[in-house]
Amino acid sequence: MMLKIADLYSLIAEDIERSARLFREALASDLPLINDLCRHVDQFHGKRLRPALLLLVAKACGGIRPAHHTLAAVVEMVHIATLVHDDVLDEADIRRRSATVNRLWGTERSVLLGDYLFSHAYRLCSTLDSQDAALLIAQSAVTVCEGEMTQVANRENHALSDAEYMDIIARKTAALIGVCGRLGALYAGAAPGVTQAMREYGESLGIAFQITDDLLDLTGDEAEAGKSLGLDIDKGKLTLPLIHYLRTAPSVQRQEMQRALRATGAERVRMVAALLADSPSVAFAQEAAEAHINRAIEQLAHLPPSDARECLRAMAEFVAARRY
Repeated sequence: MMLKIADLYSLIAEDIERSARLFREALASDLPLINDLCRHVDQFHGKRLRPALLLLVAKACGGIRPAHHTLAAVVEMVHIATLVHDDVLDEADIRRRSATVNRLWGTERSVLLGDYLFSHAYRLCSTLDSQDAALLIAQSAVTVCEGEMTQVANRENHALSDAEYMDIIARKTAALIGVCGRLGALYAGAAPGVTQAMREYGESLGIAFQITDDLLDLTGDEAEAGKSLGLDIDKGKLTLPLIHYLRTAPSVQRQEMQRALRATGAERVRMVAALLADSPSVAFAQEAAEAHINRAIEQLAHLPPSDARECLRAMAEFVAARRY
């Protein structure tokens, strides 16, 4: 049976809601047009993976404290800011089954709204007694930007290697999720070894999440996913299944793929997806995601037995099995 987010988060439902209230309150403005934009992106929360991971780790490491609610709101602001900017870069039309900000209001407001979210994230983070979180989140944001810029610089690079791809997603996705695990443990007073293990749990989970997300972009159903698909191919981004195909497929098939990649628009997406569907490259990427899920689960051995630890295990299993 497919795991459901509501089941995973039942243990921290009140804490998730508290962090969501902080999120909304922090973004409130005296300008109606800003409030309209913020109400729209409030629909983009989706799985709330990052705040939920932070709160579950905190609960597993000794207990959720008020600082954790603030931190959960902060990491969600940073994440949604990156989504708003990503939709501009990808020219995406749909996000969480709603029109993207750039589709409704254009590029200028989208870029500025992303900046607004980033600014409020650091303002909210500054209310904490310690600046440890601000430093860690700022460094993760820098790393995310490095990953995104590297990915943009490698568009249409058909020689991109597995290692280069893994470095990109470790930066653009796994860095922030790893910080969520680290902050959850750190602000719960966990020992350094446990804090490091929770960072590694988050990073491994983040890599698996992104590999799976890239697979869904190729093989998923847009209605089920609730967002625009096929954008990676359309924008010339090489992800793990395609990298593997170009490295391992017989010469004739590689030439067919190169021709497909020279096509444009919907035809390009259709041709590439069709070639991948008949290859072992999709299974290769799935196995890579599963390996990182297993690495994440191994880190949970550093935690004492608890319902929260089991929820973290279930979260990893959800990421491996998700279809949206």
